[in-house]
Amino acid sequence: MPGLLKGFEIELFTGRPDGEVVGLADHLARRMDGFVLEPDSRNLEYVTAPLADYRALLSALVEPRLKLREVLAEMGGYTIVPGSTMPLAGATGKFIRSDPGNPYHDQIEKTYGTRVVTASVHINFGLPYAEDVILATRLLRMDAAVVLAVSAASPFLEGAATGAHSTRWETFPLTPDHVPLFVDHADYADWMRQQLSLGLMWNVRHLWVAARPNGPDRPDALDRVELRICDLIYDPRVLLGLTLALEVRLDRMLRGKLVDTLAQKRFSADDLVAIARQNERNAARHSLDALVVDWESGESLPARVLAKRWVDEARISSLTLTAFDEWLLRGVDQTLDGGNEAMRWLSLARNGHTVPQVVEEAVAEALEIDERLRHQFFD
Repeated sequence: MPGLLKGFEIELFTGRPDGEVVGLADHLARRMDGFVLEPDSRNLEYVTAPLADYRALLSALVEPRLKLREVLAEMGGYTIVPGSTMPLAGATGKFIRSDPGNPYHDQIEKTYGTRVVTASVHINFGLPYAEDVILATRLLRMDAAVVLAVSAASPFLEGAATGAHSTRWETFPLTPDHVPLFVDHADYADWMRQQLSLGLMWNVRHLWVAARPNGPDRPDALDRVELRICDLIYDPRVLLGLTLALEVRLDRMLRGKLVDTLAQKRFSADDLVAIARQNERNAARHSLDALVVDWESGESLPARVLAKRWVDEARISSLTLTAFDEWLLRGVDQTLDGGNEAMRWLSLARNGHTVPQVVEEAVAEALEIDERLRHQFFD
């Protein structure tokens, strides 16, 4: 179902087959095109080009990862460690800088420490008009908790279960403390300039919220909405299936088939912000089993139920759904039925596996996913 341009920012941890994260990003960024540094050297990021076609997006997601695996193996048997937090004991006590001379990284380390040393995926949807970007941002702010529920992959930190399914989002320093639902582009631009002038944000990038407007010259020039809440969904089939369901919702809203969040009569704008934040807290703690308030109906429902509605909506609403699209959506179905990564890992822990054993199995499973995709699509 080609439609909007879509691009992904993928953060990954590198380490050993036993799940120990190891700082290799500075070496890898020098050796590999397309990979960029994060503040801590134990993870790194690659960014896909904006593409509309989902088959092309699969290649853009998987091929850099396959190349990364080859280089990691050459460097001494290193690998990719899935998940969105550093899971084993001893990892969070020290920030390991990837670029010691970078002043922005210096600010991040001094202010937040290793709370921000996480791995995630940011989903970008390209939109040609700034007002559509603002409209889409409102929708994704309200839908973000369900996305987090599907993606949760960070139940462990320092060798133990934390009690949250997404420890990453539960502890991530959202900045600034209060971000409204912007009425229009001018409202967003004025608010951004005010935050910068008050010193509540260091720069235009320092808007750390579930979804935000983005573009080449923020806050003035906008060309995409960026969904930032996702934990790392390692299986690209699930990631693309979720993206497809979100694209259908965005398309329906842009065509006036889905009511604008601010046009519904049940909740005020302030109520919506509070609902979105509480939904995120609930989803970070319980993921698919979390009760979240559906902003469209006012119902409190399990996040799993709302995600299933989105998938069904994608099947019903799209007149151009291909067999490949259906394959992607079935990947989301399987996650909703069998649990996300956090839920599966916690199940293993409840059934007698130690955290290191669970992590080691997750590392092996991630390798199996990549090998299966290599044989299925790239050999």
